[in-house]
Amino acid sequence: MNNVLSEQKKRYARLRKTISQTQFIAYGFFLIIITGSLLLMLPASSRDGASEPFLNCLFTATSATCVTGLVVADTWTQWSLLGQVFLLVMIQLGGLGFISIGIFLAIVLRRKIGLKERGLMQESVNTLQIGGMVKLAKRMILGTALFEGAGAVLLAFRFIPQYGFVKGLWYSIFHSVSAFCNAGFDLMGHREPYNSLCAYTGDWLVIGTISFLIITGGIGFIVWDDLYKKRFHVRHYLLHTKIVLVTTAVMLSVGTLLFYLLEHDNLLVGMSGPEQFLACLFCSVTPRTAGFNSVDTAALTDGSKFLTAVLMFIGGSPGSTAGGIKTTTLAVLLLCVWSSIRQTHGVEIFGRRLEEESIRQSAGILTINLSLMIGATILIMVFQNLPMSDIFFETCSAMGTSGMSTGITRALGTGSRLVLILLMYCGRIGSLSFALAFTRSSRKPQVQLPAERITIG
Repeated sequence: MNNVLSEQKKRYARLRKTISQTQFIAYGFFLIIITGSLLLMLPASSRDGASEPFLNCLFTATSATCVTGLVVADTWTQWSLLGQVFLLVMIQLGGLGFISIGIFLAIVLRRKIGLKERGLMQESVNTLQIGGMVKLAKRMILGTALFEGAGAVLLAFRFIPQYGFVKGLWYSIFHSVSAFCNAGFDLMGHREPYNSLCAYTGDWLVIGTISFLIITGGIGFIVWDDLYKKRFHVRHYLLHTKIVLVTTAVMLSVGTLLFYLLEHDNLLVGMSGPEQFLACLFCSVTPRTAGFNSVDTAALTDGSKFLTAVLMFIGGSPGSTAGGIKTTTLAVLLLCVWSSIRQTHGVEIFGRRLEEESIRQSAGILTINLSLMIGATILIMVFQNLPMSDIFFETCSAMGTSGMSTGITRALGTGSRLVLILLMYCGRIGSLSFALAFTRSSRKPQVQLPAERITIG
């Protein structure tokens, strides 16, 4: 018996050596999704006590683990308390990353954190340095607990008086975790299925708290760590931190203004000035891969839907709970275009020059994400006769792990749902990372082919 166990350990060790860090993370997320699907299939997970079909459970588990928020059935209507707990665990694992949580547990149990584990943590959080991974893991978990706890306390002031202590407390915890992890799952279906936060459109406590949690979770753990260590010494911030903060602020400001211009004769009619501002701000915040909505998404103007799709495609920041191509990718590409127009040598910002590798990766991410999104849109149009704008909105939402929908998710067939599952999975682990997981080669060519210039533009 001991020989058999020893042989199994050796095989597992050999397997870990043969797969890359990116592959390990991709397989880990896949395992969580499959496990979550099986748990959701339990009769006790459903509100009616009947076992839900595997595809529906797979779609929901993928959406929760990849912190997306797209659902084929209303969360409160479909899932029992046990099912909601399973969803919350998957959201937390998907938002923080199972590697980060695993390392934190190892720290608590006083296990040794080796170089391989630190490398996995570096790949998972998408940070540049392998040093300080243990401290970063501690700050991530403790910071997450702090923000989610504070969010739950603030939401409890509204939900406990409305729903009672036990139900109100559970609602506060669930929505705080879902918002911070940019998941977009809600339990407001008891009012009206798929209604999300529309009942709280003008509520500054609920919408303000949810917005703060979304933004905080979406700026990234690397930025957290830098802000924690350097406090208000802005000049000493990492270049990454400066780009993330500036890009995020610009996107939120411009998005809020554009939503007001596009909706002031539509959804904003009848609202007071503060309510209009809050609605427009939340419309700008939530597409950053959160998935909540305080106004009816299907009733938005075509211009607002397109703007929402663009924001979903961009998403949050690297190393965060958010998806999309990320704010730094957008900033690098815009700076590269500006540099080409000015015909300057290299791409420069904040007194620093960006590496060519960053520009190449940004172009790769944009191309892969855009290709996947367009390909998925065409494929779903082949499967089903639905408006192209709604399908494009849905694929943007899945690719950016946003979870916003015009309401067609539950009308999609098997083939369309499988396409969205793949998009959500690629969106969470990163489309470029997903591609590299199966194409990266450690061999460097000793001889390269001769170069030749071509005409561009």
